[in-house]
Amino acid sequence: MMTMKKFVALLVTLMMVFSFASLSLAETQTLTIGIIQFAEHGSLDNCRQGFIEGLAEEGFIEGENVVFDIQNAQADTAICAQIADSMAGKADMICTIATPAAMAAFNVAQDKNIPVIYTAVSDPVGCQLAGADGTNPGQITGTSDALPVEAQLKMIRALMPEATRIGILHTTSETNSDSTLAEYRRIAPDYGFEIIDKGISAGADIPMALDALLPQVDCTTNLTDNTVVSYLAVVLEKSQEAGKPVFGSEIEQVKLGCAAAEGIEYLELGRQTGRMAAKVLKGEAQAQDIPFEIITNSYLYVNKDAMAQYGIELPAELAERAIDVMAE
Repeated sequence: MMTMKKFVALLVTLMMVFSFASLSLAETQTLTIGIIQFAEHGSLDNCRQGFIEGLAEEGFIEGENVVFDIQNAQADTAICAQIADSMAGKADMICTIATPAAMAAFNVAQDKNIPVIYTAVSDPVGCQLAGADGTNPGQITGTSDALPVEAQLKMIRALMPEATRIGILHTTSETNSDSTLAEYRRIAPDYGFEIIDKGISAGADIPMALDALLPQVDCTTNLTDNTVVSYLAVVLEKSQEAGKPVFGSEIEQVKLGCAAAEGIEYLELGRQTGRMAAKVLKGEAQAQDIPFEIITNSYLYVNKDAMAQYGIELPAELAERAIDVMAE
């Protein structure tokens, strides 16, 4: 007959075995993380790469304990919604890159209690992914790529002291572009500029829009507008024909031919997002309880070859901090 002491010892042993088995299962569980990238261009590609690197830094490594389902919506909001629907049924977490992707995922994932971690969302409050007080409306959080608009205007003024009008091309359906355009309009007069903007509905509208915009301005500056940036080659070609320099919003655009940009580092933005996602995956916090974050550091990227085409010289006060992308 088993004594009470032996029974208790056996019970403790069984509990320990069950505990170790459960721990082993948790440690070996493979998580599925869906990544929805709204469009294919350099800054969003860098966000995706940085996100994966940030997760790896925290122990979530592709092929070991994480599987990534990476899909690109090719700048189509309808495709974004379709991808989000398909991921909501199988992903443990959804990472979204750019505002339309974040909005689409949030709409379908919340009923299933799937955390959404976004990056490259310029204005989380404006697109209702965060409240005015910074609180999140559900299991969603992430990072903002709000442009350093004042730094960009200050840089353009230094490079083009005689300029008076800056053109901005923007997609009317991109909420992120609306908020940044409003910021440009608000601050531009402080630097002696007038903003002339032209809205488009799709990439096919860009050539005609530029034909109307370029004669009215001294230069153009890009927003984090995914449609416009996806058609940057067209923008650069038409602008060069008109003799009007284009200023970018991040390093990849400058590498492709924009004259300069005061921009954030999108690889680091992605890494920051990956580290936030890791907190949720580790159970350290719920997405809803993590405030969205903004990178505040900006860097001056210049393309001296592009600047030379327009006779733009780099002033001494900017030369010390300027990063020549063509010299990398």
